[in-house]
Amino acid sequence: MNIEGQCDPAFAAVRDAFERSFAAGRELGATVAVYAGDRKVVDLWGGVADRRTGREWRADTPCLTFSCTKAVTATAALLLAERGAYDVDGPVTKWWPEYGVAGKEETTAAHLLSHQAGLPAFDRTVAAEEAADPAARAAELAGQAPLWTPGAAHGYHAMTFGWLAGEIVRRHAGCTVGEFAGREFTGGLELWLGATDEVIGRSARLSAGRRPEGGGAGDVSAYLGSLMHRALDNPAPGRGGFNNPVVLRGGWPASGMVATGRGLAGFYRDLVAGRILRPETLADAIRPRAAGPDRVLLTESSFGLGYMRPASTFHLPRTAAFGHTGAGGAVGLGDVEAGIGLAYIPNLMGNRLAGDTRAYDLVEAVYASLS
Repeated sequence: MNIEGQCDPAFAAVRDAFERSFAAGRELGATVAVYAGDRKVVDLWGGVADRRTGREWRADTPCLTFSCTKAVTATAALLLAERGAYDVDGPVTKWWPEYGVAGKEETTAAHLLSHQAGLPAFDRTVAAEEAADPAARAAELAGQAPLWTPGAAHGYHAMTFGWLAGEIVRRHAGCTVGEFAGREFTGGLELWLGATDEVIGRSARLSAGRRPEGGGAGDVSAYLGSLMHRALDNPAPGRGGFNNPVVLRGGWPASGMVATGRGLAGFYRDLVAGRILRPETLADAIRPRAAGPDRVLLTESSFGLGYMRPASTFHLPRTAAFGHTGAGGAVGLGDVEAGIGLAYIPNLMGNRLAGDTRAYDLVEAVYASLS
């Protein structure tokens, strides 16, 4: 496998880990990028972007990042709070009065951003075309009753997070998350929340990985009836799965971001450097607000205001890091202490909810290179 791009000799361990993953057959196509301060020390890619045609992964090949999107949505909401548009710890009803029904009257914006809102799933099946209407999806969630008292517990709002946190942006900036982020802090990056047809045309195509061993029909039936299934798999992407252009154009604010590795790593570079949020805003945002048993994922998770913190769902070699994983195996990560921004994006879907060993190997190699 021919790995292309650049890698600072001090970070040769990252290239080695990337090459080993391809050699072991764990990759189809992928990219990894790392910034140390403002210096791009790793920008590598390789493999096949589209298994059907054999199209190669190139320097400018973007790919869907799934829940890595949540960090960008959270950052947009936090930037508005920093500017005084609303109080993160104040009631949602002050700026979203329709939300204050069915036991949600005391919900705060912090609850929306830390997976404590009690609305991890829609009450009905939502089509991909419907998911492109953020106002309608937010209104639908506002009318639902929570599954637990907001703030009393947490559970991963895999899809609904985007329309809950996104409504903060829509109500205070008058536009979608993708539009606001593009105008304020992602415009110069290879990162799109609502991809154009041109971007979709050169994006990597996702491919399913091998099914995990040991899963029988009973396990599948139990999953299909679970809150986890309702939270993770609705809205349904429709024909073509998450390769569906309707999804990629739709700008789903929890899971729809398309990016290159250097685009996502560049976002964390700027975030860590204080160019998007003030350092004190970021420090408060990465402080764990919800940690422990996750009512949706049924394992330990930890969240600040939109950012994942180290836990069973986000394995990290150092605890200072923050960021977000994506369902297919992607990860975006920042570390203020180490001064790094990192991204890994594959198109061969992983099977682990708690992160991906391919990503962990790369992250571990980055930290080892800093020693």
